[in-house]
Amino acid sequence: MSRRCELTGKGALVGHRVSHSNIKTKRRFLPNLLNVTMISDTLGRSVRLRVSANALKTVDHRGGLDAFLMKARDEELSENALELKRQIRKKRAAATAG
Repeated sequence: MSRRCELTGKGALVGHRVSHSNIKTKRRFLPNLLNVTMISDTLGRSVRLRVSANALKTVDHRGGLDAFLMKARDEELSENALELKRQIRKKRAAATAG
């Protein structure tokens, strides 16, 4: 499983560990990923996603999972999240048309 947030695309970064004598060795900065269950209001069901703590705060700030997905760019989202976005868009279109 890759260390990548499914909603924001945030992944591991590379940097240096610097010793007291200023010797630099490679290290990785890993994102703070959490396995969470979020509820989609439009679909009326829960969804399990692996997201960063920062994305979790952003979802709450934007007013829920549905609002976050509608505003998010497709390049940042995982395949799982893109499928959710498509289902939500389809359900909303059916609700406004019917």
